[in-house]
Amino acid sequence: MITVRTRRPEGTAAIGRAVATLVHPGDVVLLVGALGAGKTTFVQGLAGGLGYEGDVTSPTFTLRHTYGGRLDLVHADLWRLERRDEVLDLGLEEDLENGAVVVAEWGEGAEPIFGEDALVVHLWPGSSEEEREIGLETRGRWQERAGALAALLGEVTV
Repeated sequence: MITVRTRRPEGTAAIGRAVATLVHPGDVVLLVGALGAGKTTFVQGLAGGLGYEGDVTSPTFTLRHTYGGRLDLVHADLWRLERRDEVLDLGLEEDLENGAVVVAEWGEGAEPIFGEDALVVHLWPGSSEEEREIGLETRGRWQERAGALAALLGEVTV
């Protein structure tokens, strides 16, 4: 696991922008962290890094948003979903087959489906309200990018 500390929300977004430089069509990013941990802030950076210039908000009630850019980014919120079938009903597998990148907040709910081939991003609170510790766990197709990801994150000012 690659671990980075951020001091401000802008640092968390910068990590998302860095990850955007390494995503490929059909990639999955699962975000794991408590309420207020910075999951949506990470997605804002990821979407911006893919060239999306609009607002990025948590899809808590709509369950998913799609943002255009270099690659389509499907942003799902799985917090209220209790069963695997509910996750499958979102159509994320079809999005992946069509070349989109899927990022899921409360990603634990999608681990049984997508977890073995995902980048799993853990967000933990730091020593102050704005600080975060971010752990990036590479699995499956992300393993071959682990070295590039570590090098890239070493260059990010957070």
